[in-house]
Amino acid sequence: MILLTKSFEDYFSELQADMVSVCLECVDHKAEDIYLYCSYEPETYYFNVFYRINKTFVLKHKVNDAVRLVNGTQEYNYDVSRDRQLGLLNICIEDLKKIHEVCNAFNREMPTEMKLHYNVEKNSLVANYKYELVYSNDDELLPDDLFEQWFEEISKSQA
Repeated sequence: MILLTKSFEDYFSELQADMVSVCLECVDHKAEDIYLYCSYEPETYYFNVFYRINKTFVLKHKVNDAVRLVNGTQEYNYDVSRDRQLGLLNICIEDLKKIHEVCNAFNREMPTEMKLHYNVEKNSLVANYKYELVYSNDDELLPDDLFEQWFEEISKSQA
């Protein structure tokens, strides 16, 4: 239950910031950029994230692929265990559900898609929102497909 002690924008921003913080923590604050994909379409919440580390775009479970080798040994080793991955997803899905609660409490429309880009060095967040159904009306399209398309689009445009 949301207590309406702050503005809609404050709640919304805080929850997005929490998702960014959790994603940054999962890479021990060693990323240049974080790209968060959030989706909500009737009764379905979806979250995923990818990173730019050492100028390489990597999915959350592949972050060690971006680690530099020093004398044949990885300079750093991220924890990409199943528990860590599931923990990240669970926290961010809970934040997404809270965003939905905030939207309902303030009688606002819940975005069906949020693409968030956090630039670590600049401490800046750019967000793009959609409010129309993206995959529910398609028999073959899934949120994973949309996330993977975005990953490909960003990684190719920055190459």
